[in-house]
Amino acid sequence: MNLIRASIRFPVFVISTLILYYTWRITALVVPNKVLWRQVTFHNWSRIFAFIARMEIEVIGTAPKPPFFLVSNHLSYVDIPALRLAANGIFVAKSDIKDWFVAGPIIRNMGNIFIDRTNRRDIPRAGAEVIKKLNEKEGVILFPEGTSTKGEDVLPFNSSFLEFAAKSDLPVSYASIRYATPVDGPTPSERVCWWDDTGFLMHLWRLLSLKSFTAIITFGEDQVSDKNRKELANELREKVKEIFIPML
Repeated sequence: MNLIRASIRFPVFVISTLILYYTWRITALVVPNKVLWRQVTFHNWSRIFAFIARMEIEVIGTAPKPPFFLVSNHLSYVDIPALRLAANGIFVAKSDIKDWFVAGPIIRNMGNIFIDRTNRRDIPRAGAEVIKKLNEKEGVILFPEGTSTKGEDVLPFNSSFLEFAAKSDLPVSYASIRYATPVDGPTPSERVCWWDDTGFLMHLWRLLSLKSFTAIITFGEDQVSDKNRKELANELREKVKEIFIPML
């Protein structure tokens, strides 16, 4: 049954993504408000993913309204559509996402900011892009752990990613994300979280074989600001840990 489920969902996801992407590329030539149209398209792509993968969204707390800068723990590429459905924002993502099969082009062209995390000189450029997006009244979401995990804990936040926020004394919102799968199936760490050496396509195939799963997103009640980037990173991590429930 799992094989049949993935065999149906995978091509449906690919075809739906391509149709939505090329529809956006064509209509964007004539739509006056290109930013709004891009936001609508990104939201619709996230809804398509959630529908095909049978991903339900459970939100605890209140999502910030754009413009905002929000940090979260990071478990999987699934975090992108899940958080996008809960909060109207774009993402600061690692640069290799741009080359992912099918999903890469639409993520690349939806206004997201890409950063080469192996090159420290690229971090100030990405920070300037974040400020630009905030000035354009968009929300921006960052995963400061720098990598995805299996959900046992929240890794230390990379303070260099937050240097621009500290310098500009920018208030930072925070959230935690976790996943739940049916009790009679694989655990979320096995199928939803992407933390091992499994390739993207194989992991996506396995994910789409799940009967269903739930993304639980908890938003913090306050904001954090500090002109010292290391203090800011530490405080934000502690805030996220307070609202994060480990997946064992």
